[in-house]
Amino acid sequence: ITECLKEDPLAIRELKAADKEAAMQSKYIHDLAQAPLYRNSKTKYYACGEDMFQDMLGAMERAKDFIFLEYFIIAEGNMLEKVLAVLERKVREGVKVRLIYDDVGSIKTIPPHFKKRLSDMGISCAVFNPFRPILSIILNNRDHRKILVVDGQVGFTGGINIADEYINEKVRFGYWKDTGIEIKGEAVWSLTTMFLEMWNYINQTKEDYYQYLPDIYNKKINPKDGYVQPYGDTPLDHENVGENVYLNMIKSAKKYIYITTPYLIISDEMQRTLILAAKSGVDVRIITPGIPDKPLIYKVTRSYYAGLAAEGVRIYEYTPGFIHSKVYLADSVQAVVGTVNLDFRSLYLHFEDAVYLCDTAANAQIEEDFVQTFPQCRAITYEQCRHVHLYQRILRALLRM
Repeated sequence: ITECLKEDPLAIRELKAADKEAAMQSKYIHDLAQAPLYRNSKTKYYACGEDMFQDMLGAMERAKDFIFLEYFIIAEGNMLEKVLAVLERKVREGVKVRLIYDDVGSIKTIPPHFKKRLSDMGISCAVFNPFRPILSIILNNRDHRKILVVDGQVGFTGGINIADEYINEKVRFGYWKDTGIEIKGEAVWSLTTMFLEMWNYINQTKEDYYQYLPDIYNKKINPKDGYVQPYGDTPLDHENVGENVYLNMIKSAKKYIYITTPYLIISDEMQRTLILAAKSGVDVRIITPGIPDKPLIYKVTRSYYAGLAAEGVRIYEYTPGFIHSKVYLADSVQAVVGTVNLDFRSLYLHFEDAVYLCDTAANAQIEEDFVQTFPQCRAITYEQCRHVHLYQRILRALLRM
């Protein structure tokens, strides 16, 4: 895969001249995740799943050559049926369609005889790490990525799976707030190669990735498009790219670092870094769900509140419901949108993907989303954390261990 992903020396030089710390972050991502920096790409941020889904459908409707989908969860419902209706039409038009899903992620939600149905439609399907009822540590390694690529020209990623709650056609835990990003242009190539790498790993096949590289991209560079760097994280290389990108952003923030995460289960290093930033005068804010999807995990998340709040980290709970988005924003300049939760499984065990954004159009959209979301949250103070019943504190400590 490294042979397919070439550096753009001009983009690197320009970023170094514009922002030295962002250039250092970009270099880390390139060197450790084999993910190049792109200059010639447009971005659009989505503050909710339902908006992104409409654009996903539109992009698939316009497909001419291929559609690649890779998702952790696929569930029966309206969202899946709308996707399959488009895919079936496109296959009849001669478009190549491939779909990957994670077996454990979808084990309770996948429709019966799903693979046969796809096969009958002419859709190629691969299942990541099929569940086998034996004790094996590799069952912990899941494909948590969410990628849609159309013709190599447009790509989508973020927290949104193919299930009705992600677009609020099904209510489970109040309003389900999720986020995502659309990329158009050269940076889509990184998402394409990520998908192909997983596809060929599952199927034990080899193919020429370049056949999926578009012949033409729009080469007109707009300075407002900024710098885009999609990257993946794998548990197989012993490099915690997802966590280290987050740590680098927190350390480089000068004014603020805003974070949304559905789960807050962090290492001592992450906790110290957040606290050090707050003690240094950075406005550190973390938004977690007001309504949990997993009650025990929610208790573990809340077990970290007191230690953080006591040192100046500001904690918010999203009151309308469950917030599933994984978004980081530092000083309006640097941002990350992707699939990486702030918990042990995402940071150390799962295959993940994300997009690093520097000075893109999406950065301003992300900032506006935070501005709109904070008033919908309740602030959690250290005093509130101190008055938690002893029984609850003991339970949280045990669950945390």
